[in-house]
This record gives sequence, C-alpha cells and structure tokens, in this order.
Amino acid sequence: MKAMIVMLLLSGCSLLSGGGTASLDGEWLLQAGTNQGVAIPLVAGSTVTLQVAGTQAGGSAACNSYGGKLQVSGSTISIGELFQTEMACLDNRLMELESAYLAALPRVTTAARSGNGLLLTGPQVELRFTLVPPVANAKLVGTTWILDSLITGDAVSSTVGERVTLQFSADFRLAASTGCRNVTGTYTISGEQGQVTLDPYDTIGCAAELGDQDAHILEVLSHSFGISVDGDRLTLTAGDKGIGYRADR
Repeated sequence: MKAMIVMLLLSGCSLLSGGGTASLDGEWLLQAGTNQGVAIPLVAGSTVTLQVAGTQAGGSAACNSYGGKLQVSGSTISIGELFQTEMACLDNRLMELESAYLAALPRVTTAARSGNGLLLTGPQVELRFTLVPPVANAKLVGTTWILDSLITGDAVSSTVGERVTLQFSADFRLAASTGCRNVTGTYTISGEQGQVTLDPYDTIGCAAELGDQDAHILEVLSHSFGISVDGDRLTLTAGDKGIGYRADR
C-alpha cells in the first residue's frame, strides 16, 4: 500500500521546564487527552506515542504510524510534512482512538515538560505524556527481525501478508521472507553498510497484492544497503528505498 500523506501542523509551542527551554528528544507515551472537551478514548493494550529525535517527530497512533519534520525556534515548535500509513485495524476502537489523537495534534500550541512528564495544550486540547525509558539496542546478528514498514523517499507504507522476517546469523548467513518468497544468502558488514549475496529465490507463489512488497524488499537486499539499529528498530536503506523492522523480543 502507498502511504497516505496527512498534513498536520503544530505551531507556536513553548517548551518550558523550570523557566527555560527543555529538550523533547525521546519517546513519549500518551497517558490521557481531551479535544474540544471530549476525552480521547484510550484502549487498554494499545499505545499512542510521540517520538522526537532532533528535527524528526512521529510515532504510533494506535493503529498506524505517523511522522514528519520538527522545527524549533526559541520557544516555538512546529511539526509539519506529516505522513500516516494506511493500515486498517480490525478493532474499530483503535481507529476511533487514532482519529481523535490525530485530530487533537493540530490544535496544540504550547508544551511544558516537567521531568519525565510532558503536557501539550491548546484551545480546548490537552495531551499528557510520560517519557518511555530508552530501549537498549537489539543485536543485529542473532535477532529475529519482523517487517513493519516499507519506505520510499519520505513516504512510509504498511506491510501486507503474514509475518515477514529477517535474520542475520553468526556464520554470515542471511534468511529472509518477503510475504511471497523465502530468501537466503551470505552477507558482509562493514561499519554501517551491508551487502548480501542472495541464493536463488525459493518462490512460494506470490499473490498479486504481495508483488510490490516482494519487489521492494528484494530491491533493497540486492544492493549495498545502509544499516541503522535504534533500540528495537532496524532500518535498511538502499538509495531512496528502505525496509523497517522491529525486534521480536
């Protein structure tokens, strides 16, 4: 699926903590919120997050992922050029939560951090977050990585099909699936760059809707690719294409 681009804007936010400017870098978990006097309907077992890293912001909106660019100038903050993936959750409660949260974000005008707490407010809007403790980086080798996103330029798409995995073993063998195929090969890693020599593909029988995902993964793996591990997240990039995974812990 192609990502649906959703333009949201947070402007005029002051980051106040003890009278000074505080960093928002990190991952924040939504604890409670209201929009125009109506409570945002949190769902037990679901997560809504705001992740900030320098000039990037985004996170999970309970069902889909979202992200965009963040700008800070003095006490003013803006988040724009946001995208949202198009995965449809079977639980309507998650879709309602996501819709309410994303509707509240454009109304935020101020931010106040107090220790591990963050309060975003605006006209008839209040969003309360707590800081998520940093997750130690998962090991690239020996971890089972689960595919959860396909990246093309600034657009991120959700995945389709059954559980799709990637494994780098200690004997320099790679085992991956694409939703259509099982793929094996040998790999080399130098710093943050990797290269895979793929064995002949084992074709399971690609369904039509899996064709684009299959081709996307194989295109990344067939080229020299960049490797980035951030906590339990792995991203492989080749040119303007990438594939995102989470560690199966």
